[in-house]
Amino acid sequence: MPNILEIRTIPVIAPIPRPVKTASGTIDRFPVVLIDVVTDAGVTGHAYAQVYLPDLLRSLDETVKALGRYITGMPLAPRDLHAHLRKRLRLWGVMGTVGTALGGLDMALWDAWAKVQGQPLYAALGAAPRALKAYYSVGMYDAKTVHEVADECVERGFEGLKIKLGLPTLADDIAVVRAAKRILGDRALMADYNQSLTPLEAMARCRALDGEGLTWIEEPVLADDFATTAALAEAIATPIQIGENFHGPDDMRAAIAARAMDLVMPDAQFIQGVTGWMEAATLARLADIGMSSHTFVEASTHLLCATPTADWLEHMDVVGSLLAEPFPQVNGRFTPPDRPGCGMTWDAAKVEKHRVQ
Repeated sequence: MPNILEIRTIPVIAPIPRPVKTASGTIDRFPVVLIDVVTDAGVTGHAYAQVYLPDLLRSLDETVKALGRYITGMPLAPRDLHAHLRKRLRLWGVMGTVGTALGGLDMALWDAWAKVQGQPLYAALGAAPRALKAYYSVGMYDAKTVHEVADECVERGFEGLKIKLGLPTLADDIAVVRAAKRILGDRALMADYNQSLTPLEAMARCRALDGEGLTWIEEPVLADDFATTAALAEAIATPIQIGENFHGPDDMRAAIAARAMDLVMPDAQFIQGVTGWMEAATLARLADIGMSSHTFVEASTHLLCATPTADWLEHMDVVGSLLAEPFPQVNGRFTPPDRPGCGMTWDAAKVEKHRVQ
């Protein structure tokens, strides 16, 4: 078994195709830490960790490096390394920046491990490739401007579109949903409130949107307010979707126990990487809950192939501008590449252009 020689990081501000406006602010570029796990087998694993606020990028970079020092020199056994880091972090916990760094590092370890096996990640996890239905994930638009992204969704062949809601009035939210539906036709439309509503507002708006043909309503209230999302799931017919802010499988286990959602969509980073995702996939299977992904499209294409209740792949292109080879879309669907690991290789010139010194 190869050993880990070094953990390298590169902080970058990655350009994205469209600004993402949410109820809490606009993301016009993505601050990410590129992570390389260098082994003595001549194989390097790649992944990244992302943070929404540029001012926190340096902190995330230093945290990944710190966790990397705890495992440098150890054998490349991802589950054992994950357990080692969890034990080392027991007193401090794995929330926030630490959890973000843990998830990104775990993905890089699994990428390296799959490369050592000479297999794509999905195969190393015992799964077969599949063409995953994907939706185009964008920001907040009003009824007059949503045609820009709805038209683009149709032109690019996506099977669904997700827009952010939380406009000044309920009437505004309904108007943009109806405007988007007119363009999308029979394609799916998802709505995401990004935790912006109070419980009373959430009940009022979700009831009003019931019957508008939405595939789901996502995170209407604070991510850990399982009591309210459970009440919403009980009260309305439109599925309630949560999960991108689960900080590890234990959060998902608690949400299932509270019957807090109809659908679930872990974030590959926050759920603690590939190791945490596979545990979450088992939980979803046992609870018979459809499981979608949140961002991290490169890793998620592989992980959903290994997810028994796989539903939708979220497509938000965070690091596509930094890759040497793209992840191709065919007829609106994404199939993981058959390259070893996740299939990501950094384009050195592009990375250097966007590196944060």
